[in-house]
Parts: sequence; structure tokens; C-alpha cells
Amino acid sequence: MTSSSRLLFTARLALIPLALGALSLGSAAPAQDARAGGTLSLPENPQIFGKIDANHRSATVIINGEVITGTDVDQRVALVVAASGGKIAPEELERLRLQVLRNLMDETLQIQEAKAQDMVVDDSEVDSTYDRIARQNFGQDPKALDAYLIKIGSSGASLKRQIRGELSWKRLLRRNVTPFVNVSDDEVRETIKRQEEAKGTDEYRVGEIFLYANSENHDQVAQNALKIVEQIKAGGSFVAYARQYSEASTAPVGGDLGWVRLGMLPPEMQTQLAGLEAGQLVGPIEVRGGFSIVLLIDKRKVLTADPRDAVLSLKQIAISFPPGTSQVQATEKAKQFADAMKGAHGCAAVDPIAASLGAEVVINDQIKARELPAQLQSMVLTLSLGETTPPFGSITEGVRVLMLCGRDDPAAGGAPTFDQVENQILDERINKRSQTYLRDLRRDAVIDYGS
Repeated sequence: MTSSSRLLFTARLALIPLALGALSLGSAAPAQDARAGGTLSLPENPQIFGKIDANHRSATVIINGEVITGTDVDQRVALVVAASGGKIAPEELERLRLQVLRNLMDETLQIQEAKAQDMVVDDSEVDSTYDRIARQNFGQDPKALDAYLIKIGSSGASLKRQIRGELSWKRLLRRNVTPFVNVSDDEVRETIKRQEEAKGTDEYRVGEIFLYANSENHDQVAQNALKIVEQIKAGGSFVAYARQYSEASTAPVGGDLGWVRLGMLPPEMQTQLAGLEAGQLVGPIEVRGGFSIVLLIDKRKVLTADPRDAVLSLKQIAISFPPGTSQVQATEKAKQFADAMKGAHGCAAVDPIAASLGAEVVINDQIKARELPAQLQSMVLTLSLGETTPPFGSITEGVRVLMLCGRDDPAAGGAPTFDQVENQILDERINKRSQTYLRDLRRDAVIDYGS
């Protein structure tokens, strides 16, 4: 199977998201005095004694006696750059390095806390996860992944450390947080009732990058947010940027808020989202406490069956063009290819016709319509059994058509089960508790920055 064929049917995620969710919230909470909720006494126009330049810190940091080196930072930065397709401006790299350093410090604290509580993650468990990532997401063995990481300026050790951090944190949460989070039956029933009352209204799956801002750093944060928007629009990975920069509790999952209704969001976000189409980005939006960059991942009707959830059986038939083929020649050959495909009456007749054309056939019997590229979804959903789409592609990647061989439509939308709602509420509460846990670890850490 060619790489272009696989791309049609296989979801390819950026490297950083594949490396699990070890990157936690990037920035520590605002400083507090010794009293919980205390008010800081700060002058309006402070005089700075000495010079502090956060952009020129030594790369080495010692946190609770453990060293984070410049090499550690460089190798983790290389993962983010690769996830963004190398499209990070030079002036953005220094800010990225500072964010990565904060992430590595959080990661170190998580690993140290697990060790202190005799919950050390074995090397074999880390290696097993690394092997799975290599095979499932890259289609290669661990040695090939090692070589790839070295090629981009990172290393297998850096990715394994990230894996160890996430596994350690999950283990800690299972023991110290999850058992103490409860949801009552009444809460679950009330949530289900609200969902049923909202049946048929629009529901949005939203990604958010939230940057905390106050009166002192308002303008600087706004400029940083604009730079992030520019980088994402230039081809950067929203998920990778959310993991690195977002200061919301959803940072570890790439900023994904899940499915929400407009009324659950700040008013400023509601007006912006209402006019978006799936895949569109908007921001920065000034909201209470800072700025949000919002991605509309998807849109649907509450508790209503979505045709895009139909499970399709498709055959992809593809032809390629020899080097030097002109646009005119490619157009003519694509027309002949399309005409031949129209003569294939049903999926059973495709293979011999494809063989006569030297075409490649790829079969996928379990793909949801929503997993197809957006421009193909509506096209495929209008097909009857045995019909094909118009040809699509390019001179370099070749031309292909999709033939519909089967379709299982989704059942009528129904309310989520009691267990599903309960688990969703539990996850939200565990996530909030986990951020408090991590904040406490940061507060108690002994940190020595190299001079």
C-alpha cells in the first residue's frame, strides 16, 4: 500500500500528541503569600534592583536535586518542532524553550513524587508503551523510531522520559485522587435531564488554548496569543501548541473541551463560535482572566443521529502518473479513469477493471464518514451502493476514486447511559484535583537555576 493510500484511511497524529499526555500545564499559578488566598502588596511602579532576563537563563535547572540539562530541553523542543512541521519562527523558539523547560520541571516533579511514594514505573512498562507508539502510530519498529528521533534532533530517551512522567502521574492520581472523588446519583440524573431537554440544539466540540493574563502582562500575553494563532494558521499543530502553552486544565489532552453547548461557554466565545465551520480557528478572544484561542473541531445536534457517524465500506481505486506528466495529460487520463470506473457495476466488478488500468485497490470496511476529509464526507454520503465519487488527487500524488460498497447508518440518537455521564463528571473533577496536586508539588519544590 502506498503512503498516500494509507493516509486516506489512517488517522495520522502529530508526534507530540502520540507521546501520550505527559505535558502538563505550562505555567505555575500566580504567586501567593503564606496565607491561602492572601493579597499581595505590590507597588504601582516597582524599581528593579539587578537584572533578570527570563529569555537568557542558563539551560541547567536543578529541581529537588535532579538536573534538567540544556540537552534535555533541546531534545524536547525538537519533538514540538517536528509536530509543527518545522514551521516555528526563530523568534518563537526561545519562548518555546522556556515553556518546554517548565513542562520538564513538572514532569520531574511527577516522577519524583511517584518514587517517594514507592510507585516507581518499571523500565519494562515504559519500553512496552514506547514499542506500542512506534508500531501503532508510525508503522515501524522501535529501532526505526529511535533513528527518526535522532534525525530530528531528539532521542528515544527523551520520549521515554515523557512516557515515564505520564505513567507516574496516572499511577499517583489513581491512588491519591480518584478514590476521593464522588458523584451522586442525583447529579447524574440532573445532567441527563438537561441533555434530554436540549435535544436537537447545536452542540460543539471545541479545542481551546487559554493564556492567563492580568493588568500587568495584558499586552504581552495578547501579543503571545497572536503569535500562536499565526503559527497554527501557518500549519502548526493545534494539539501540540495546546499541550505546550495552554494554562487550562485541558492542556494535557491537547486543549479538547469535548462536546459543549454555547451556554456553557463564556459569552465572548459564544458569539465567535456560532458562525464557525468545523476546522476553523478564531482568536485570540479576550475572556475573563486572559485570552482564548478556539478551534471548532466538530459540530452536531444534541441527542440526534448524525449521518457522519454512518459506518462505511469503501474501496479506493488509485492510479499514479509517471514523472513529467503534464496537467493536460493528467486531466485526460483522469477522465478515462473516471469513465472506466463508471463501467464497474458494483464493488465485485472493480478489481478486474482496476487491474486492466494498472490501478491499486485499497479496502476499508469499518470507517466512519466523519473520519474522511471534510470535502469528501458529503460527497460519499450521497452515493448509492456501487457508485463512485468523481476523481480527486493531484499529478504528484495520483488520482483516485472511492466506491461505496456498504453503509450502516447510525441508530437514532439517544441519551447517554448513566455510567457514561457519571464517568464524564468524575473525569472533570479528577482533572481539577490533579491540577491542585501538581500546584502543591511546584510550591514545595527546591529549585536551583544555574547562574
